[in-house]
Amino acid sequence: MRERPRIGVTLATVGVDAAWWLDSARRLDEAGYAAIWAWDHFVGKGDRRVPVLEATALLAAAAAVTTRVTVGSFVMNVMNREPSVLARTAGTIHELSGGRFALGIGIGGHRREHTAYGIPFPEPPERAARLEEAISVIRALWTGGPATIDARFYSLHDAYAEPHREPPPPILVGAQSRTGVGIAARAGDGWAAEMPFFEELLSFYRESVDAAGRDVSAQRIVLGFNAGRSGEEALRDSPWVEAPGETWAEWHDRGADEVTVTARTPADIARLLHAAERW
Repeated sequence: MRERPRIGVTLATVGVDAAWWLDSARRLDEAGYAAIWAWDHFVGKGDRRVPVLEATALLAAAAAVTTRVTVGSFVMNVMNREPSVLARTAGTIHELSGGRFALGIGIGGHRREHTAYGIPFPEPPERAARLEEAISVIRALWTGGPATIDARFYSLHDAYAEPHREPPPPILVGAQSRTGVGIAARAGDGWAAEMPFFEELLSFYRESVDAAGRDVSAQRIVLGFNAGRSGEEALRDSPWVEAPGETWAEWHDRGADEVTVTARTPADIARLLHAAERW
C-alpha cells in the first residue's frame, strides 16, 4: 500500500467561528490529513474588528476532537506569551492529545497587533535573541524540572513542570531569514518554512544544521503554502486539490518532510475532503 502524502492543513483563525474550525479539524483528521495547524494572531491584519480565534485554546479543543493528526501552531509568536507559560500550556495540549502536539514558534511580525495589546515589539535582532532563549526555557520545563536558568531575557528558579510526557513535543522554528534559519538549525527540531524562503534558504539551513553538529536527517521541515485573504477561498484550482499526490511528491523531492496548505472557507474544506479520496 502506498504511503499517504504528508499533507497537513492550516485552518484560518481570522474571520471564522470556532464551530467551523473544530468541525473542519475533525473531518480532516478522519480524511487522513497529517496535521492541523493554527495561526497565532489576536487581531486581523486588515479589518481588526473581525473575529479572531486564540490559538492555544483552539489547539486544546482540537486535541480533544481528533484522534490521529498532529495538532500544532504555525507559528506561535514568541512575544505573545512568556515562554514558561507557553511551555505549560503546550505541555498540557500535548498531554490532552496523547502526544500529538507540535510547537511552531517564531519572532512574530505584526506590529499593530502588539501596539493594540500593549505587547512589547522590539526590533528583529532582540526578538531573535528572545526566541533562542525561549526555546531553552521551554525545553528545560519539558524535562519536568527542577530547572534553573538565569539568562538575558528569561529566568527560571527551581521550576517544576508536571505532568510532562516523553518524548516532548517537537519544536519547529518559523524562519524567513538567515538569522532565523540559524536558530532553527541550532535550537529547533526542524524548520517551519514558507515559500519563497524555503527555496532561498534550504541549502543554508542544511549547512547550518551540519555546522551545529546535528543530524540533518533527524530534522523536520514543514513547508507552508498560504493563499488568499480572510474570507476568501484559498484552494480554488489549487494543485493540492487537483493533483495532491503528484504535488506532494514534487515538494518532498525538493526537501520538504511535510507540507501544510491553508484552508479559509467551507468550500476549501470540501475540496480537501474530495482530494483525499483520490490519494
